[in-house]
Amino acid sequence: MKASIFLFFLVVLFSCNKPENKKEKPNVLLILADDLGAFDLSYANDAFYESHNIDKLAKEGVVFTNGYAAAQVCSPSRASILTGKNTVSHGITDWIGAQTGEKWGKKHTYTKVLPPKYKRQLDASETTLAELFRSSGYKTFFAGKWHLGSKGSWPEDHGFDINRGGWDYGNPRGGYFSPYKNDNLSDGEAGENLSERLAKETAAFIQESKGEPFFAFLSFYAVHGPIQTTQEYWKKYRNKAFANGLDSSGYTMERRLPIRTVQDNPIYAGLVQHMDDAVGIVLKELEKQGLDDNTIVVFTSDNGGVASGDAYSSSNAPLRGGKGYQWEGGIRVPYIIKVPGMEPKKVDYPAVGQDFYPTLSALSNIHIPANHNVDGVDLSTILEGKEGADRALVWHYPHYGNQGGDPASMLRKNDYKLIYYWETDHVELYDLSQDVNEQNDLSLDNSELAAKLKTELFESLEAMGYKSTQSNPYFSEQARDERTRKITQVWLSNLEAKRLRMLDESFQPNKDWWGSTTID
Repeated sequence: MKASIFLFFLVVLFSCNKPENKKEKPNVLLILADDLGAFDLSYANDAFYESHNIDKLAKEGVVFTNGYAAAQVCSPSRASILTGKNTVSHGITDWIGAQTGEKWGKKHTYTKVLPPKYKRQLDASETTLAELFRSSGYKTFFAGKWHLGSKGSWPEDHGFDINRGGWDYGNPRGGYFSPYKNDNLSDGEAGENLSERLAKETAAFIQESKGEPFFAFLSFYAVHGPIQTTQEYWKKYRNKAFANGLDSSGYTMERRLPIRTVQDNPIYAGLVQHMDDAVGIVLKELEKQGLDDNTIVVFTSDNGGVASGDAYSSSNAPLRGGKGYQWEGGIRVPYIIKVPGMEPKKVDYPAVGQDFYPTLSALSNIHIPANHNVDGVDLSTILEGKEGADRALVWHYPHYGNQGGDPASMLRKNDYKLIYYWETDHVELYDLSQDVNEQNDLSLDNSELAAKLKTELFESLEAMGYKSTQSNPYFSEQARDERTRKITQVWLSNLEAKRLRMLDESFQPNKDWWGSTTID
């Protein structure tokens, strides 16, 4: 009896002095929207959109008010998130499928330069976030848009154990309702919503993986065109548009194309809410499984909102431009990081897409291999509320955006932003603290600073091995002038008519609303 009592006290003593178990590895959920503007969510603009689930995430996390995408179009931005590199470093500088060189010039005789070649798939030599986490014992999962190469360069070829819906195409080939016409995603019941389906696939993975750490990448096709919604959501946002008071005009001319100036598109707003509903499905699953207290959640977009071209979905005001543009509307995006136990806050430190790689690695205590050089910086100290070191952000897009943007390279340092134009070899300089809508070019009044920043921009580009444009031998001033005439005299009025048609009480795109796009 005495021996048993003595043994019991030894066990208790050993237990009390036993070192604590090493902290559990955090899970990571990275949510990426496609073409979502900085003011397309209700936490940033509650006058029109409703995104209560993402709003909750913003309220609980750290919101970077100067959050940027790595590029003004999708493929290069996505590659930067996965590699931690500037677009020049990984070589994908335009959306995969865009034409370059003489092929571009012969077809686009109204443009002065030829865009350079770029890599057409994510290089196999890159150590992606998925590969980094998988090598550290994480299960990895991908759902949604990939657009980083064809078969042989799909998510499963770059570190993801499971792939649901990621393949060559950058748009939802079958639309936002089943059937999806996607080789890597089986069809659901007729009318099943694509965003919610991807969320349910992600939730199922979370449920199956709750006993081990995971890295899940939910990459929505939303809110890329074609824009579609249900009649219920269309009616809801049509009523909101009228309640807010309709502007007499919804568009104006930018340099190359018309651009939307108001947020009153009821189909697009419905599409945004479908995506937010889907985010809610995943966040609720984390709570249900008791994993929300040990899961880092990121929400961002791959570029600014579509104000020109594509579906002319939204306005990025007060920012100028949108997807494909060199101005802030093309690269400013929602940028939220929620870390369990970290105080929610808003910070104005400039952050960019390639920063997620070193930040998530640091937060998860994962070492980045010495042979994988990253251009992004670790934001973990910024998340804690500390001051960050001054830095220069660099973008290189020597291509023509389908949405009206120019071949350009940009540098932001402190509050100043320099834009270099490849067609004309001139620069624009803006003070974003005073002129966020980039209307007051300071390059002549402050030529010394403009010259200094231009030098710094090109030093950075040269260090990364950039490619530049060449003159287009097929350029025709007549072709340029004729295109401009057609756009200003025909396209602009057609867009205004389509805007009013989608707001008409009798608007009925088809019998089931599932193909409800209004821009052909």
